[in-house]
Amino acid sequence: NGPKVAICRAQECLSRDYGYNGTVCVCTSDHCDTISPPSKVEQPQYLRYTSNRDGLRFKLETGNFVPSKSTNTYEIRVNSEEKFQKVLGWGGAFTDATGINIDSLEEGLRENLLKSYFSDEGIEYSLCRVPIGGTDFSTHGYSYNDGDVDEELTNFKLAPEDFQYKIPYIRRAFNLTNGNLQLFASAWTAPKWMKTNGEYAGYGFLIETMYQSWANYFVKFLDSYLDEGIQFWGITTGNEPSLAFVIGDQINTVGWKSEDMGKWILNNLGPAVRNSVHSDINIIILDDQRSYLPSFIDTALKDNTTRQYIDGIAVHWYVDLFIPASVLTETHDKYPEKFILSTEACNGIQLGVGPVVLGSWERGELYSIDIIEDMLNWVEGWVDWNMVLDVTGGPNYIDNSVDSPIIVNATAGEFYKQPMYYHLGHFSKFVPRGSVRVSSSAVFDKKIKTVAFQRPDDGIVVIILNRKEEVVPVAIIDESRGNAEIELSARSITTILY
Repeated sequence: NGPKVAICRAQECLSRDYGYNGTVCVCTSDHCDTISPPSKVEQPQYLRYTSNRDGLRFKLETGNFVPSKSTNTYEIRVNSEEKFQKVLGWGGAFTDATGINIDSLEEGLRENLLKSYFSDEGIEYSLCRVPIGGTDFSTHGYSYNDGDVDEELTNFKLAPEDFQYKIPYIRRAFNLTNGNLQLFASAWTAPKWMKTNGEYAGYGFLIETMYQSWANYFVKFLDSYLDEGIQFWGITTGNEPSLAFVIGDQINTVGWKSEDMGKWILNNLGPAVRNSVHSDINIIILDDQRSYLPSFIDTALKDNTTRQYIDGIAVHWYVDLFIPASVLTETHDKYPEKFILSTEACNGIQLGVGPVVLGSWERGELYSIDIIEDMLNWVEGWVDWNMVLDVTGGPNYIDNSVDSPIIVNATAGEFYKQPMYYHLGHFSKFVPRGSVRVSSSAVFDKKIKTVAFQRPDDGIVVIILNRKEEVVPVAIIDESRGNAEIELSARSITTILY
């Protein structure tokens, strides 16, 4: 038993160094690096994929487990008998900016980009986020029912952006994954007439008499996409309600206090969704920073009936350096029947650094650190923010540009795969939906982080991040296999499959 690897000829990375402590891989219409899908290897063999700061990208090597013996190397012990949470998936967001940048490319390059994310020669994204209406990564603010007060939503309709920048690429992604793609939706703002401040952003909350209209708005969105042949796996209660409390923030938002959100879910959103044709959809609460755990959930779900409407809890990564991952485990322990999903992350908001840093290996490491810590604390999936941005980190109509795993340079007719793309790919490519985290231990160095999974095909995946400046010898010890002694190259991420 075990994962499979096909030793097919994959296209190599065309590496380019922009002087930012790492490299990008350049894709054109004629060339884009690929990675072959895994196929079976027999015991005692294992497969090893390495990406590192020096330019390796999914470099494939094979080796063999040997009978257990004493070793002087660092040890990583794997026990597949001790199991934890199931994996829901990995992915990014179909923002307007993502679609605008894909749309700016000629057809062959556009296809190479979509394949890089969704095909079995790419990193095989399986769970993606779709904004309900506009975000800051649009060219202007908008909702699906702008204009005069319209509580019955008779004027609700999707925007031109849906038909040009979202729906076509979602459909292509479904085809490239052979339907193995699940989507969840998040709203940034309600129509201005539903809000207390009459604006998309700022200190604005839902007018209480609009609670039912806002819940119906969610169902109208799901209906409209279903009319286009697109069904959703999940829907969140709304992106980052805490933004309403940030003085001067211009990102579209609907502010919520936790007790009010609980009432809205209980009396409006829950019944509206469960009594619709979308009754089986997953309703996911919070969609904000882990700093609100578990207190926001405690208050919002204090009524057990409200708790029954909610399937999962969504968290973002922006304060993860300051709030320990242990709050995720604390929340899991209090609400073990609710999955926890990381629904937004990006680099580029760091002070004193440009939004886009081409080739930054460190930014890729930040992704892997966060993913590993999340997974070790009961998170079941990890979803990036914009899948594609331009060289300025946009478009973004409020000047809130950030970085992205793929950066498009339409003028040059090429796009760049950042180290972030490969770091995320070391998880999304080899840990499919339905995998289960298993026990792994590596406490010998704080710059070495590891996590392990059992795949649905019973193969084992061990992912190891080495942030040290030197080669590190390690022995992966699995009582069912023996020892696999390997050397981790400096500043690398390694995936072992057996």
